[in-house]
Amino acid sequence: MKALKYIVVGFVFGIVLTKSEAVSWYRIYEMFQFQSFHMYGIIMTAVVTGVIGIQIIKRKKIKDIQGLPIEILDKEPGSLRYWIGGIFFGFGWALVGSCPGPIFILLGAGFLPVILVLFGALFGTFLYGVIRDKLPH
Repeated sequence: MKALKYIVVGFVFGIVLTKSEAVSWYRIYEMFQFQSFHMYGIIMTAVVTGVIGIQIIKRKKIKDIQGLPIEILDKEPGSLRYWIGGIFFGFGWALVGSCPGPIFILLGAGFLPVILVLFGALFGTFLYGVIRDKLPH
């Protein structure tokens, strides 16, 4: 019963992404071809919402569900790793036509070839875990 609220939020997230066409391969293709503002508008809305939410958490000193203060630490300096990670993420997103969030939404909608994308994402995560200590962090 405790997980019910997370399942409901997941369903709502899936419905919102589907209705906004954020899971559409064509919309993602348009974005990477700079032919439409649609996806950029969705991403900018998410960024602005996140910034506002983080500021509210910091300024109001909001506590988590267990009553502990939420601590948001500053990122470590150095942008090269973020650029490299972003480039890999963007290449994967452009090649597959889906970022990680919509993978499960597309599977739920019956697009079974996305199982290969899910396998690739899981394998990539596993591979990162294997070589993480050897990477320059």
